Amino acid sequence: MPPKKAATEETKNNVVAFGRVRKNLKMGCVGLPNVGKSSLFNLLTEQSAAAENYPFCTIEPNEARCAVPDARYDFLCDIWKPPSMYPAYLQVTDIAGLIKGASQGEGLGNAFLSHIQAVDGMFHIVRAFDNDEVLHVDDSIDPTRDLSKFFSFVCDTIQSELCKKDLDILAKTIISEEATVRKAGGKFKMNPLFPSTTTKIKAMLEQDKPVRDGTWTSAEIELINEKMQLITTKPVIYLVNLTMKDYIRQKSKYLPHIAKWVTEHGGLPRDVIPFSVEFEEKIHSFKDDPAALEAFMKDIKVKSRLEKIITEGFTKLGLQYYFTAGEKEIRCWTIPRGCLAPQAAGAIHGDFERGFIKAEVVAYQDFHDLCEGAKSMGPIKAAGKYRQEGKTYTVQDGDIVHFQFNVAPKK
Repeated sequence: MPPKKAATEETKNNVVAFGRVRKNLKMGCVGLPNVGKSSLFNLLTEQSAAAENYPFCTIEPNEARCAVPDARYDFLCDIWKPPSMYPAYLQVTDIAGLIKGASQGEGLGNAFLSHIQAVDGMFHIVRAFDNDEVLHVDDSIDPTRDLSKFFSFVCDTIQSELCKKDLDILAKTIISEEATVRKAGGKFKMNPLFPSTTTKIKAMLEQDKPVRDGTWTSAEIELINEKMQLITTKPVIYLVNLTMKDYIRQKSKYLPHIAKWVTEHGGLPRDVIPFSVEFEEKIHSFKDDPAALEAFMKDIKVKSRLEKIITEGFTKLGLQYYFTAGEKEIRCWTIPRGCLAPQAAGAIHGDFERGFIKAEVVAYQDFHDLCEGAKSMGPIKAAGKYRQEGKTYTVQDGDIVHFQFNVAPKK
């Protein structure tokens, strides 16, 4: 028998390990007032959420969903042409702007913080353009300062507000856990990791450092997920709102500073996505006039970034999907990454998980390369790419799956 792994084993890339293990996770659009949150939300979801030019135009969070673009899904739909087609969706929430002092009731105060607590990841929109006609909460434009207000520990910043909220959550969790142990009278014992983990979290938060930037073992992450709903464990994608001119020429005096700040504060280069609300709204205005859109895009080398924003948000939440394909329906079934076959079957129906027997699987790329433009699995089977998998199989993104299950009749 192999030796057990040490309890102190480090977990790398643990951002997606934090949070709820569910298929309907949400990304929230957050940032300072008047940076383009509601305008982006409208573009992503084709909704009509208010987007006026004054702080706190959005009070109650707007929620909608947007289809995840995928050429694989489009290919399968073109092959089968079924009457029912269901893509994967990203749930998006538009949240009011946050200002300094939220934890003391400034702006929308703790209501805002509770709205962030209700989502699973954040699109942090940063305004990186000068326009006197658009109000700014601090009456000047400085994206690196705006980022600091959300994520760093400089002088009562928004990051400090989030860390203060998490400190409050942590304190209540500790009190509750200690009270449970006392009331149990020895029948319930505290998790041995609890004191050391909470001490580590407290030390980070008191320095205004997000919990997600720490190095955690899988056991510690499991404990945090079970006992606490911390805001600063949530993954973040930084969306930098440029002018249409800057976006088209792919240059901005602010971008290098923003990219440097993000990488210095635990982020990756891919976590920064430059885009332009102005450019996206211009493209959207041509939605009913393909000829005008073609003329506008003729000499422009850049494309819309909405698809990238959606797919990166979906991936950042640790989500993926598999396909079921047939004459009646093509559907994407959203599951967490690392999901085993029985749990993946449960995304369709709980009975499928309980009565799971096996999964018949073909990787999307194998089907694409071997199907010869037809619906038949014959060529795939002939090539040995159609396989049967059991309960220990980890479903991969883009798998085409047919489940076999057995459900005992109800008594």
